[in-house]
Amino acid sequence: MEQKKNSWVSALIIGLSIVISCVALAFGLSHFRSESSHVISATGSASVDFEADIVIWRGSFSATAYTSQDAYTKIKNDASVVKNYLTSNGIDESEIVFDSVDIGRTYQDNYDINGNYIGSEPDGYYLTQSVTVTSSNLDTVEMISRDISSLLDKGVELFSESPEYYYTALDELKLDLIDKASVNAKDRIDIIAKNSGASLGKLKNSSLGVFQITAQNTGTSSYSYDGAFDTSSRYKTATITVRLEYDLK
Repeated sequence: MEQKKNSWVSALIIGLSIVISCVALAFGLSHFRSESSHVISATGSASVDFEADIVIWRGSFSATAYTSQDAYTKIKNDASVVKNYLTSNGIDESEIVFDSVDIGRTYQDNYDINGNYIGSEPDGYYLTQSVTVTSSNLDTVEMISRDISSLLDKGVELFSESPEYYYTALDELKLDLIDKASVNAKDRIDIIAKNSGASLGKLKNSSLGVFQITAQNTGTSSYSYDGAFDTSSRYKTATITVRLEYDLK
């Protein structure tokens, strides 16, 4: 008899637990629906086309000779020729920076009369120097980076890298885009609220999207999850997004 009573009590407790769990779950879902139905959110965007105002161009040249002294004399002469070339084409001396000279050994492979490799021995020195031009005169630097053939006539083999383009007022541009993207997001929310007959309450949440700088006319395929920052193009497009979330009254 006692065992029957205990079984009945256990069944009652289990039943009550299930009922309470169902009620709690139903209340939670109802509360979730209520909360999620009382907000409106939208993402606004803004973009602007702009032109870089600073260009950085890098080049390098080298010299080889049997002795380090002869190689250094050659690279010093080449540096002077490169500097004269740049200044004579409109680049100010203050915009030119020569890096320190890198030095290395050159080696000659030796073979026996049967063509078997028997080792190598040093046969000279190899020196390399880089030059960097940072200027706001974009047209001049672009011309120089493309047309360095005249240096070959003077015995200088200059390796030219592609120019890099930057914008000095990037912070101001970004702030302006944030302002415009925020307005765009609010306009979208106002339209949604108007069409649904809802009244907006206070701003509940806001978040800033990734700031993207891409070459003009490249499309969204060049965007990056972490934010693209194009330096290869003179003409660029900056884009940003802002997400706003409002309570409903």
